Amino acid sequence: MDIPDFGIPPRLARRMTMAEQHEYLRTKLTRRRTLVTAGAVAGGLLTGCSGSGSGSGSDTGGPKPSASTLTEVPGSAVAPFGRHLAFGADPKTQMRVSWQVPTAVHKPYVRIGLRPDDLDRGTEAELRDLKTPELAGMRAAVEQYYLHAALDGLRPGTTYYYGVGHQGFDPASPGNRATIASFRTAPASPPERFVFTAFGDQGVGTHAAGNDRALLRLDPAFHLHAGDICYANPTGKGKDTDTFRADMWDEFLKQTESVAKSVPWMVTTGNHDMEAWYSPDGYGGQLARFSLPDNGFDPRTAPGVYAFTYGNVGVVALDANDVSYEIPANFGYSEGQQTRWLDRKLGELRADGSVDFVVVYFHHCAYSTSTHASDGGIRAEWVPLFARHEVDLVINGHNHVYERTDAIKNGEVGRPVPIGATTDPRRDGIVYVTAGGGGKDLYGFPKGVEESYEGHLAGRESVDSFTWTRSRDTRAESVEWSRVRYRGFSFLSVEAESGAKPRLTVSALTPDGERVDHFEVRRG
Repeated sequence: MDIPDFGIPPRLARRMTMAEQHEYLRTKLTRRRTLVTAGAVAGGLLTGCSGSGSGSGSDTGGPKPSASTLTEVPGSAVAPFGRHLAFGADPKTQMRVSWQVPTAVHKPYVRIGLRPDDLDRGTEAELRDLKTPELAGMRAAVEQYYLHAALDGLRPGTTYYYGVGHQGFDPASPGNRATIASFRTAPASPPERFVFTAFGDQGVGTHAAGNDRALLRLDPAFHLHAGDICYANPTGKGKDTDTFRADMWDEFLKQTESVAKSVPWMVTTGNHDMEAWYSPDGYGGQLARFSLPDNGFDPRTAPGVYAFTYGNVGVVALDANDVSYEIPANFGYSEGQQTRWLDRKLGELRADGSVDFVVVYFHHCAYSTSTHASDGGIRAEWVPLFARHEVDLVINGHNHVYERTDAIKNGEVGRPVPIGATTDPRRDGIVYVTAGGGGKDLYGFPKGVEESYEGHLAGRESVDSFTWTRSRDTRAESVEWSRVRYRGFSFLSVEAESGAKPRLTVSALTPDGERVDHFEVRRG
C-alpha cells in the first residue's frame, strides 16, 4: 500500500524550528480531507463550554467547537476518567481539577464539599478539544476531550471531597459515588513537617505504575514531574513523526489517576513533550491536558513554567527546551523572557521571610554523567542564577538513572556530600539530583564506571563524561562531582521541616521502598 507523505522530509526537518515545522504541517494538512479543520492544527486546541474564571488562560485563539462537532451520546453513558490535580498559583486557596471523557459532553462540572456525602458546591468546567489527524496507513484520527475546573477561594489546610460530572452523570448519585475523591489544600502557615516526591521520565508501563503506587504510600503533599511525561512522541527531538501516538496520553492518564486524583501532579516540559502536531512551539497538547499555575512569564506559550510556595518551600518549574544546547527544536523560543522571569522569581522567594528553602526542577541535566550527560545551555543560562540566589536543591530528569552530585560551587566540588551527610548551600554550593528513574527504559553510566549507592559504595573516582556545547558538539570533561549513581527505577522523597532549625531530608527510594541515597540540606 502506498502511504501518503504527511510528515516532514528528515533532511528538511533538521533545518527547521518547531514553529517552522508546525507551519509546514498546517499548510500541508489543510489539503487533506482527513483533518476536521485547519484551525484545529493551527490553534493547537479548541476551547469551548467555558465557565467564568475557569481554566488557566491557555486558549490559543483557535476556533470554538460548534454544536455540530459535539457527538450526541447520552451523558449517562459517558464515564469520566484520568482525573489529575494541580495547585493554582496559591496552594492554600486554589486547586485545579482536570479529567478526560471519551466524547464531548454538555455542562461539565465539579462538585465539592467537606464531606463525601455532601458535595454542595458546583463549579462549571472548561472543555478543551484536541484533534490529531489521521495518517493513512499509519493511524486513525484521534479526538480527545479534556475538562478543567478552577477551584478558588478554598480554605487553607482543609480536606475537600470532590466529584466530576456532566449533564446526565452526577457523581453524587448512588451509582456514581465510587468516583468521589479528595484533596487537601496547603496549610495557612508552614507545617512542622511535610513530604513531597519527584521523578521524571515516566511513560506507561509496569515500572511507571509501580512508582506511582510507591509514592502514594508516602502520602505526599504534592508530586513534581520533571518532564518526559508519557512519550507519545517517541523521538524526543521536537520533530513531526509518523509514530506519534496521541492515545498514549489516554493510557497515561488512566495509569496515573490512582495517585493524581488526590496528589497535585505538578508537571513541567521535557523534550519528549514537544509535540509538533500542536501549536507553533509544540505545547498545544500540554495546554489542553493540564491546568497549572498561571504565574510564569507567559502561561499561554510556556505552560511548564510557573512557581508556587507550599509551607516553607518555594518551588520553581522551568522549561529547559528553551535553553538546551543538545536538542535545538525550541532553543531560544522565549527570547530570554524565561531567564529574566527566573531571576525575578528567585529574588522574590529569597526575599520572602516565610520561605526557608527554594527548590527548582526542570528536565535537562545541568550535571550528569549518564547517556545525555550535561547540557551546557543550562550551565550558561541558569546555573549562575541558582548560585546567586542560593537555590537549595535542583531536580532534573532526562537521564534515566538516579545520580546525585556533591555540592557544586563555581563548577567544581564546593564540598563533598557523602551519603547521609548534611550540606549548607550558602557555604558549600548546590546539590543537583537526576531523578530520571520514573518508569521508562533505564540508561547506564560511562563504560567502566561503577554504580555507587547506599549499601553498595564504590571507591571514590573521577568520571569521564561530556557537556553539550552551543555548536551542538560535545566537550569531554573529567568530573569529580558524581557522588551517587544508581541504575534502577526510583523516585525522590523530600521531607521538609520548619521551625528554629529548618531542613530538607532528601531520599532516593526504589518502588519496593529500599533507600539508595539520603542527605540533608540545612540553612544555618
